[in-house]
Amino acid sequence: MSTDTTTTSTAAPPTDRQLRVLLTVVSAATFLASLDLFIVNIAFSTLGAAFPDSGSSLAWVLNGYTITFAALLAPAGRLADRFGRRRVFLTGLAVFTAASVGCALAWDVWTLVGFRVVQGIGGAMITGTSLALLLHSFPPARRGTAIATWAAIGAVAAALGPPLGGLLVELSWRWVFLVNVPVGVVALLVGMRVLTESRDEAERRRPDALGTVVLITAVAALSYALVQAPDTGWASGSTLGWGAAAVVLAVAAVLRSAKAGPDLVPALSLPLFRTRAYTLACLSIAAFFGAFGAMLLHNVYWLTVGWGMSTVLAGVALTPGPVVAAVSALAGGRLGACIGPGPVAALGGLSLALGVLWWVVLVDTTPDYLVAFLPGSLLTGLGVGFTIANLSTAASQALPPQWLATGTATCNAARQLGATLGVALLLAVVPLSESGGLAGADRGWWLSIGLAVLASVTAAFIRRPAPVG
Repeated sequence: MSTDTTTTSTAAPPTDRQLRVLLTVVSAATFLASLDLFIVNIAFSTLGAAFPDSGSSLAWVLNGYTITFAALLAPAGRLADRFGRRRVFLTGLAVFTAASVGCALAWDVWTLVGFRVVQGIGGAMITGTSLALLLHSFPPARRGTAIATWAAIGAVAAALGPPLGGLLVELSWRWVFLVNVPVGVVALLVGMRVLTESRDEAERRRPDALGTVVLITAVAALSYALVQAPDTGWASGSTLGWGAAAVVLAVAAVLRSAKAGPDLVPALSLPLFRTRAYTLACLSIAAFFGAFGAMLLHNVYWLTVGWGMSTVLAGVALTPGPVVAAVSALAGGRLGACIGPGPVAALGGLSLALGVLWWVVLVDTTPDYLVAFLPGSLLTGLGVGFTIANLSTAASQALPPQWLATGTATCNAARQLGATLGVALLLAVVPLSESGGLAGADRGWWLSIGLAVLASVTAAFIRRPAPVG
């Protein structure tokens, strides 16, 4: 995804009708990729029942998608810059749709994980090119509307994920994946007609495939160590070995990125992190999404196992938080423009921590949604709305124009990797299975509180520097 350099097109400017159709196609595809970050959470308990012998490997149904999605966002954008955004976008949409069919037909948990990894590849290709497609096609006077629509997709996906997932799971967990197919097919067919090709003629570098694989493997090794630790022991050879492997691979990824030749786009764009505000924003957003990812999965577990709600009712019960997040993001953005994005993001992190603390204090095994759960959901939703938009703004304000696209993709990758590690930590401290009962369930919420406070403190140090470079 690049908006940094001049691009060339192979077609005449689109008409108003074509622009509307184009925006619909890109939005629909991006919505599917974003939805799969949220909708599977509500099916977690059902998947555990469908694959009763899966144990901790079930976590990879979530992590397989998010790790791949996060690590490939920036490389997918650069591939699109070089070989054509339309080509990469439509290829990603086809891969994502086909992998959704594979997920629905999976016969065991590792088959499902494999297709989820392929889904993540397609999702990264879609998301990594979507904004650049819109910016290339829309005239400058109308780009604001296009960007606002694109930015709202994540919030809409978060709001619709729980209730839609709950409804589909009542039919079968397979429908959680099959729902992508008709939308994906229609978007693919229409996209082939309305999308025009564009590329960055100045881009001659290729993504560093080996460095990207090393980075993915490092995150996967760390996630595996965390997920397996409750079964094998925190001091076991397996846990320590995988943890050590993660450290070695992470160092290797950094060193390879630092020494990448002029013909390669490194897996990690290290010059970005020379700017203090950008580094703090990425660290804060990773910690915040770690808190958010752990909180979302833990809440699904508590509502379905602890309070015995159906997946449909649990999905509806989770909806107010994302709705508040979507609404409060607008107010949070305006407030951030007045006093700076760092303080507002810090306030958002504290709001999420207070919302989760509400649950720690008031939620018990006796269902009391209106008093014990709903207020916490509203507070966490407010925190999400205030934090996400302002951390993204803080990161972009710290970047020079030529780094804007790469920096945005890297920040998005930090967000998804944070969510992945948050889920892995949750599964390491709380046994999320019906047989595990509610033993130690509060530890999951305390984990989210700790990560949210870390995000808040980090954001509080963000100042608005003049972009460098």
